[in-house]
Amino acid sequence: MSLLVLLFGILLLFVLILKKINPMVALLSVAIVTGLLLGMPAQKVMGSISNGIGSTLGSMVMVLALGAMMGKLIEDSGSAKKIVFILIKAFGTRNIQWAVLLTGFLVGIPLFYNAGFVVLIPLVFAIASATGLSKLYIGIPMATALSVTHGFLPPHPGPVALAGIFHADIGKTLIYGLILSLPIAVIAGIYFPRLTVNRSKSALNADFTLYEEQSLPSGFKSFTTALLPVFLIIVGTIGSSVTADYPIKPIFVFLADPTASLLISVIITLSVQNSSIVKAMESCAEGVKSIAMIVLIIAAGGAFKQILIDSGMGETVKQLTGNLNLSPLLLAWLITASLRVTLGSATVATLTASGMVLPLIGPHTSPELMVLAVGAGSLMFSHVNDTGFWMFKEYFNLTLKETFLTWTAMESIVSVLGLIGVLVLNRGVASFILILNPVLFAVCSRRFVFRWCGKSFSKSITIT
Repeated sequence: MSLLVLLFGILLLFVLILKKINPMVALLSVAIVTGLLLGMPAQKVMGSISNGIGSTLGSMVMVLALGAMMGKLIEDSGSAKKIVFILIKAFGTRNIQWAVLLTGFLVGIPLFYNAGFVVLIPLVFAIASATGLSKLYIGIPMATALSVTHGFLPPHPGPVALAGIFHADIGKTLIYGLILSLPIAVIAGIYFPRLTVNRSKSALNADFTLYEEQSLPSGFKSFTTALLPVFLIIVGTIGSSVTADYPIKPIFVFLADPTASLLISVIITLSVQNSSIVKAMESCAEGVKSIAMIVLIIAAGGAFKQILIDSGMGETVKQLTGNLNLSPLLLAWLITASLRVTLGSATVATLTASGMVLPLIGPHTSPELMVLAVGAGSLMFSHVNDTGFWMFKEYFNLTLKETFLTWTAMESIVSVLGLIGVLVLNRGVASFILILNPVLFAVCSRRFVFRWCGKSFSKSITIT
């Protein structure tokens, strides 16, 4: 009976989102209705909602706020554009996809998906126009990199919220996420468009120039500010993981905390900005305003998660799946992917799944890998109920069929490869393979996974 109530709640959430109800209002309403239908007293329902909101936001709201500030400062200073120009010059025309992919990856770490997309899309069009290459041939690597960082890497909302809910170490999550993200981005962002999107060989041999604005910051400043939070968190995590005590270990423990690392990064970025402190503070305020609704949606998702936990629904799901003899990571991915296909929003699917898969985390299941498994599931098969689907379609002026064969296929490839990577990491052998030889991983995947798929797609789609 309780499972039917849960399915009804998910169906109700789907209907509300389909009716364009704000996701925060939809999640909060469904949480209350689901709790009451599961037999919880009204007072306990509201108490669970308060506890869920508090426990979820308490562990990550400052990370999201400081991350948004950092991203807005980098965007307004022109550092993102400077990174683009430097990488384009370094890689040249023949390797232009690699330059765009790396740009999207570096810009996507501090910037949220929508902001990164809007910042980079004019540059993608400028490169396509100057080289004569297809916009999609240049744009898919950018979109892939932004999607991968959005699904796998803190300080993006999904991974940060899940790390708080699953009590996962954000530093370890970031390191594991980077191990997965790089080869996945190469496969889905480089090899996939080469198999599906037509390109002009003459364009690849042509020279082109992007005119760089003189007012942009230096390359050193741009790369330093963009990557500083990631560097501090990784250094802190590695330093604090050493079991022996040593004099400066407290410093590494401090840096391993994402709030501390992001605060230090914001302060340093403010100190090296060319603009006035007043203008910089305005940028920080705008950055926080841009994620206000995201924070509220996460809060409502936390409330729904707590209802599922306090009602015993999470344990029910655990018991029902206990006889399936499947990995908890695979189950988490399946549940999240199903919700993603149904609900559309990756963030909503992530938060809805969190309360269902939390009981699956046992002594032999890494909470950090569970974060990545759910993140991978949240990217599965983006279609017409996802705003990212329509953004990609309209910017590139595609038909529905073309959008399914490019954007949806790319997102699904990232999701499936993310699951495979998580399962391999869980076996304890992927660190060597993925860190030391990502190129071999990508080439092998191209040869053995995409050869047949690429021929099928190439017959179905011809985009210029």
